[in-house]
Amino acid sequence: MRKIQFIGLLLLLAMAASAQTVLSPGGRVSLTFRLAAGGVPTYQVSYKERPVVLQSRLGLELAKDKHASKGIEETDLMDGFEVAETRTATFDETWKPVWGETATIRNHYNELAVTLSQPSSGRRMTIRFRVYDDGIGFRYEFPQQQELNYFIVKEEHSQFAMTGDHMAWWIPGDFDTQEYSTVTSPLSEVRSRMKAAITGNSSQTPFSPTGVQTSLQMKSRDGLYINIHEAALVDYPAMHLNLDDRNFVFTSWLTPDATGNKAYIQTPFNTPWRTVMVSDDARDILASNLILNLNEPCKLTDTDWIRPIKYCGVWWEMIVGRNTWNYTDDYPSVRLGVTDFQHARPNGKHGANNADVRRYIDFAAKNGLSEVLVEGWNIGWEDWANRWKQDVFDFVTPYPDFDLKALNDYARSKGVRLMMHHETSSSVINYERHMDAAYQLMKRYGYDAVKSGYVGDIIPRGDHHYSQFMVNHYLRCVTEAAKHHIMVNAHEAVRPTGLCRTYPNLVGNESARGTEYEAFGGSNPDHTVILPFTRLQGGPMDYTPGILETQLSTWSSNPNFIHTTLVGQLALYVTMYSPLQMAADLPENYERYDDAFQFIRDVAVDWDDSRYLEAEPGDYITVARKAKGTGNWFIGGKCDENGHRSVITLDFLDKGRKYLCTIYADAKDASYDKNPKAYTITKRTVKRGDVLRLTEAKGGGFAVSLIAR
Repeated sequence: MRKIQFIGLLLLLAMAASAQTVLSPGGRVSLTFRLAAGGVPTYQVSYKERPVVLQSRLGLELAKDKHASKGIEETDLMDGFEVAETRTATFDETWKPVWGETATIRNHYNELAVTLSQPSSGRRMTIRFRVYDDGIGFRYEFPQQQELNYFIVKEEHSQFAMTGDHMAWWIPGDFDTQEYSTVTSPLSEVRSRMKAAITGNSSQTPFSPTGVQTSLQMKSRDGLYINIHEAALVDYPAMHLNLDDRNFVFTSWLTPDATGNKAYIQTPFNTPWRTVMVSDDARDILASNLILNLNEPCKLTDTDWIRPIKYCGVWWEMIVGRNTWNYTDDYPSVRLGVTDFQHARPNGKHGANNADVRRYIDFAAKNGLSEVLVEGWNIGWEDWANRWKQDVFDFVTPYPDFDLKALNDYARSKGVRLMMHHETSSSVINYERHMDAAYQLMKRYGYDAVKSGYVGDIIPRGDHHYSQFMVNHYLRCVTEAAKHHIMVNAHEAVRPTGLCRTYPNLVGNESARGTEYEAFGGSNPDHTVILPFTRLQGGPMDYTPGILETQLSTWSSNPNFIHTTLVGQLALYVTMYSPLQMAADLPENYERYDDAFQFIRDVAVDWDDSRYLEAEPGDYITVARKAKGTGNWFIGGKCDENGHRSVITLDFLDKGRKYLCTIYADAKDASYDKNPKAYTITKRTVKRGDVLRLTEAKGGGFAVSLIAR
């Protein structure tokens, strides 16, 4: 008995000796690494001495390469490790984003790099941890070595052991789409609510009953806000999370390829960062730059051509169903080729026609919008998702009623640009084959931005939207576009992970349930006060706000309505940050509410400073932002279906200055469902320290402009 106790003591001492702890620069966050029994790498995280992530294992399970010699089994990188070396470092810099929520960003962390050796295989692996005052990031690094030159990842086993049954804001773990309504529930209810969460979805993903997507926002019973995501997703599949709902332990769950494998790695290689943000104040989660800071600095030598954009476009009328993307309904007679379309019968509802596009150009020029998006301009929409999908678009040939040169000349004469649209229908090989010619066409006519789309199943068939192959494709589009000085806004692509720092021509993504779903039945009123805590953690979203005519039946046969008040739509330009903001409604609807539209004219899309004044996931968000290069501030407040009362102290304004304050507020009897278009506009002069008291209706909000005098 004494001998067994002595051996156990030696094991405990050995484990203690292998433990390494690093604190964040301000001492709020603590991370401890240790090798557990059997040489299993583990870590744990605390915040202000309160546990956040309990001891959790790390490692990768490898697949056998079918081309390897027979009889040789692959050795997993899961256990049997010894600590070969540990290094610590401190880093502190301040960098300037090309565009962003603030003019400068501080990147300050303490680092622990643990190099592990696996005697049984002769391999080495480094796990690098960076510890910030608002969270941590870690990644696996594989130096080039004789025993680990090429390998296949069967699964990554990074765990995140939670301390209890946290409240969570989650969407199902789908390998192909994020276009879900968020479920709010304790972790213990994920399994029971999964079936309802995926009802009506046609994805090819084999759903896990407890699989969820990142960015995952949680709140513990003792008031900690915890967010799990990833940063710098490059040459690797996107990470989902599988939940052990008895012990509340998440394990990374990578998107597979068509064969079921996850990643093909050539050393030297670093995985993306796995991130955990934590605070006892929800505002800190929204203000965090941890994801951006874990990405590489900008790799573009010239960024002068990159600019934030406020735009309108030929889009909403097709989404609602009044007009179409396709030029003709005569599907059987249509084949790829301009001659066939010259003799096709127009359906009379094609939205991208010369007259209507000129109308949008005139509207943009009159109201200070810099670009006009035109969807459905190019041939191929007649059966784009089905019969000829693999080779349906060439991205250069316009329909007969879209005069490419004349419309570009007209736009330029008005000081406006057209924004290109490339719907790939997920035929990515076809898109890559045509990509250079498509970008050359854009360059010839002065287009500087493209909205791309990936609706449908991926071709080559069997792959997923978030696989390693597709992750590489999305980044290739961005890097190739940069060579032509083109900005990219990709829809249906993988969720962003901060790569806009490295490639700032990636000005937007969709990758979530956007405004278009309001025309398909609607999103919950709390949707836009959840997204900043989840989807927007990795980068800006092209949410396409600004629908002021919230009842669609007033101008179309669509019976649906927008699940916010009119003023709530104005608030989104401030609460949901993006350098790419669309005035998505029709010109005639903006003319109907011209006094409210003034806020959209005035609001900036690039900022020197941002202050999160109030925040609670799913309930309310209030944000103040200072317009780039000016003294002007804009404030947005948005809430859920319960309404909210805000008390805002203007202590962020410059001392000694006065401001013309215009307040766009919900009327007393406003509500998103019964009286959505009831609003008031008031003006007053304010100064630093003054207080605004504002009431947000159910599903409503407010917007405030503060113009320095």
